[in-house]
Amino acid sequence: MERNTYSPLDYYSFLLAITTTSLNKAKKRWRFACFAIYSNRVMLSLAKEIVSRRSCTDPNISCSVSHSNTALDIQLVSPDHPTNRDISCSHSYTVVDIELVSSEHPTDPDISRNHSTLDIGLVSMEHPASMIANVPLVSSADHMKLIELVKDKDLATLCEVGGVEGIAASLRTEKDRGIRGDASDVTMRRDTFGSNTYQKPPPKGLLHFVIDAFKDTTILILLVCAGLSLGFGMKEHGVQEGWYEGGSIFVAVFLVIAVSALSNYRQETQFDKLSKISNNIKVNVVRDARPQQISIFDVVVGDVVLLTIGDQIPADGLFLDGHSLQIDESSMTGESDHVEIDPDQNPFLFSGSKVVDGYARMLVVSVGMNTAWGEMMSSISGDSNERTPLQARLDKLTSSIGKVGLAVAFLVLVVLLVRYFTGNTKDEDGNKEYNGSRTSTDDILNAVVQIVAAAVTIVVVAIPEGLPLAVTLTLAYSMKRMMADQAMVRKLSACETMGSATVICTDKTGTLTLNQMKVTQFWLGEESTGEDYYNIIAPNVVKLFHQAVGLNTTGSVFMPSSVAEPEISGSPTEKAILSWAFYSLNMQMEEIKKKYNILYVETFNSEKKRSGVLINEKSDATMYVHWKGAAEMILAMCSTYYQIDGNIQCMDDAARRNFEKIIQGMAASSLRCIAFAYKQARDGGFQNDEKDKRMLHEDGLTLLGIVGIKDPCRPGVKKAVETCLAAGVDIKMITGDNAFTAKAIAIECGILGRDSENHGIEVVEGSEFRNYTDDERMQKVNQIRVMARSSPFDKLLMVQCLKNKGHVVAVTGDGTNDAPALKEADIGLSMGIQGTEVAKESSDIVILDDNFTSLVTVLRWGRCVYNNIQKFIQFQLTVNVAALVINFIAAVSAGEVPLTAVQLLWVNLIMDTLGALALATERPSDELMEKSPVGRTEPLITNVMWRNLLAQALYQIAVLLTLQFRGESIFNVSAGVNDTLIFNIFVLCQVFNEFNSRSLEKQNVFKGIHKNHLFIAIIGITIVLQVIMVEFLKKFADTERLNWWQWAACILLAAASWPIGWLVKLIPVSSKPFFSYLKKSRLGFTKLMQNIFRRKPSTFMLGNTRQNAQE
Repeated sequence: MERNTYSPLDYYSFLLAITTTSLNKAKKRWRFACFAIYSNRVMLSLAKEIVSRRSCTDPNISCSVSHSNTALDIQLVSPDHPTNRDISCSHSYTVVDIELVSSEHPTDPDISRNHSTLDIGLVSMEHPASMIANVPLVSSADHMKLIELVKDKDLATLCEVGGVEGIAASLRTEKDRGIRGDASDVTMRRDTFGSNTYQKPPPKGLLHFVIDAFKDTTILILLVCAGLSLGFGMKEHGVQEGWYEGGSIFVAVFLVIAVSALSNYRQETQFDKLSKISNNIKVNVVRDARPQQISIFDVVVGDVVLLTIGDQIPADGLFLDGHSLQIDESSMTGESDHVEIDPDQNPFLFSGSKVVDGYARMLVVSVGMNTAWGEMMSSISGDSNERTPLQARLDKLTSSIGKVGLAVAFLVLVVLLVRYFTGNTKDEDGNKEYNGSRTSTDDILNAVVQIVAAAVTIVVVAIPEGLPLAVTLTLAYSMKRMMADQAMVRKLSACETMGSATVICTDKTGTLTLNQMKVTQFWLGEESTGEDYYNIIAPNVVKLFHQAVGLNTTGSVFMPSSVAEPEISGSPTEKAILSWAFYSLNMQMEEIKKKYNILYVETFNSEKKRSGVLINEKSDATMYVHWKGAAEMILAMCSTYYQIDGNIQCMDDAARRNFEKIIQGMAASSLRCIAFAYKQARDGGFQNDEKDKRMLHEDGLTLLGIVGIKDPCRPGVKKAVETCLAAGVDIKMITGDNAFTAKAIAIECGILGRDSENHGIEVVEGSEFRNYTDDERMQKVNQIRVMARSSPFDKLLMVQCLKNKGHVVAVTGDGTNDAPALKEADIGLSMGIQGTEVAKESSDIVILDDNFTSLVTVLRWGRCVYNNIQKFIQFQLTVNVAALVINFIAAVSAGEVPLTAVQLLWVNLIMDTLGALALATERPSDELMEKSPVGRTEPLITNVMWRNLLAQALYQIAVLLTLQFRGESIFNVSAGVNDTLIFNIFVLCQVFNEFNSRSLEKQNVFKGIHKNHLFIAIIGITIVLQVIMVEFLKKFADTERLNWWQWAACILLAAASWPIGWLVKLIPVSSKPFFSYLKKSRLGFTKLMQNIFRRKPSTFMLGNTRQNAQE
């Protein structure tokens, strides 16, 4: 590199600059440091390199060369002490640690330490790439000071240590190239400064869920009963024979606990995995001069991070460079006001904050638990068990059923105790169990314990604790499958709410289209250029296009080598334009950036739909304002336009109309139209020079040209739209493109009919919708299919109107400004590829591939979740009703329950855990998308479910009670075999009814069963275990072995559930909820009583009947 030379005038000017009295102490110290280095460079330049780098001829000057290049110590002393002057003979350096010695203390080497808090390495300004690798990393102690510097926003200390550049040097980071970034470098930084992860509470282990299961009151009562039964049994029958009954209850209870704990543990593990995936944010960094995307967990100290609107700041750090950067620090401070980042006054950036405007590059100073966000997270003990609306409804249902079960169990307990103590119960030999004083206390206690155990077991069976497990299993399974189908669930409630969606408001770009953009048309002036137009366009126009594309962009073009293909980064629109300029206009982005300074930037805004930049050319300081954006917006700002030969023409009305026709024609061909315009700025380029209100000129511009970008529809989108419409879900497209482009895409996707006469009603622009009155919006909102040129506010307004109309609304969004609409919607769906972190954080579900067909898959799974829960409720309530009625009637009439505690616990295991596993993992069927959405207020248990479960329960009750009272004579068997038959038939009935529960309405319950391998496996396991219970665990399960014809009889009676289920589904039922009839009957009875007694309504109306009558 050629060495600079300096004139005495330069030296004098610099001296004047550093003696300015308005500077504060810290800045003066830094200026003096720079002056010292400047002086050194001037002297070296004037000496024409006579002074050697390794030796000096002046005996009064001691030259020290720091071979490690870690620091440059310069002592500025009084002229009275020339012998104490130490000058390092070297190339020029960036000063970080400078010792200032006053004339009063010329020889005190420690005074300077009062002025500098950090010892940070120096890097040669002339050879940064070669020197930076030799600079040792900042020490751990000094790194902690750096961390505190950022947290405390200590600007004075930052200036003392050489500013951001000095800190970057100490971290071996080059401003333009970033860190070296190879595996050894990243590992060394992670080992030295820590990783970008946060400490979290340890995950719940299996033991935690086992202990949780033991906290269940009914389980504890059963364990007490089992312990007493074990003690009495061994006392009465000895250890060898007496342990069976109590031991059996123990084993059964522990089996239930083990299966329940294991299931909950697996689901917790599944949710933890999904949580880690959802927190794995992608971050753009520069390493070894190459822009690349990495996980937020891979960010290390020293990284240069690229920030754009909507990004989450991944770590604490310092602002390197950028424009118009504004940060939302509300997650840190709670303040909603946006913070403006300024390189001079506020260069501090904090992890967890969001970029709301502008773009920038930041230097990472601290990561993970060393950040301010990490400290905050470590102080939060996180165990927030999210409860979904469906889970809340099921909790109420569980509570209601549990109360009924508790009442029945209490009645059974009272009846059995009364019958026992009145001598109405007999033992196996036909003798009375209780004979007053002749019955021993141990026998009485043993009988009471058995009665209590039977009653408590009824409670265990009656309380549907399997419902929460079923919901958890269904949600976990659905979330796992949805992840495989490119949809990541962030909030559990979205799984079930999506099943009720009636309207989907979707974006166009990237969702309905491929997001693979390419410039296919280019208009310069009023001419469409051909294929090879670089050589026919005037050079001055090409130069302006290079400025417009290369400088007014957030994208980049990286050339790995002179012969390699360029690596183009940015949004799809930016990449399409940069690629076009690179290949068609021979634009070299790095060369352009070297020629121009970017003075001011107005970043792209979804309201204005354009971005602007103010630049100046370094060679002649000429300033230009460049605008790029929606073609009709830019056109309205222009008063002249360029022709292909480089001449400028006035934009008269005829020319303007012609350009409008050109834009409309391109839009009708499904092209996105982007226009470029510029203006030479002679007055600073601003309409208003107040710093807080600066705005670039937006009028009197010259139109450079218009490009048309093609973004084809995604394959399968049309079919997905048709599926939604058939399922009763309306599709509305909300886009920022103009009406012609939006209409063309909507027709292509099937949202609009090709020959429809209502396009004037169905297609509106955002401004038109915004200007409607409230009544007009409510009247027209259902008819609108496409909203073009819409802003995020228009999207929010649309969502609010639809919700007020009673719709359940799903909305897609990808931008930061979409966050209000995503939060307002019932289900917010953000885009995983193009979506900003702000949008993702505001959403319930992230569509990982930005594909509309994935959104339809989410809709299917949402309906499947709700449907699977209903299947399990029907299955479980059938068992509940049958078990309660059978045990209650048998207890009242016969004085005993036909199903023992161990048998009921086994039934409970089948019903709760295995049944939940079998039915919760059903995949969505096509019939789900043939029905209308589930309403918000639709009851969880529908009339169809009541019909099915009551039919099955009545059949089971009839068969089992018949066997209870007549089974011995019908089958000519002993009482023990008859009890085994009752138990066996009851279990097999549940197995066959599990098939019936696979479909609530369709008669073919076997459709698609071959695809659900888990269902088949669980059915097989249940049957095998039942055979073992009956045939091999006689004493454990209190059963007798059955012969082949008895097994055949059990199977035939249980299999009758299938034809009964088939016939019952032929019975039509009203769609009106069953309990509404009870409410109506209650109202009718109240009115009848009013007419009879002629009293006031309040005398008879109960609860909310008055309100219901008014409704």
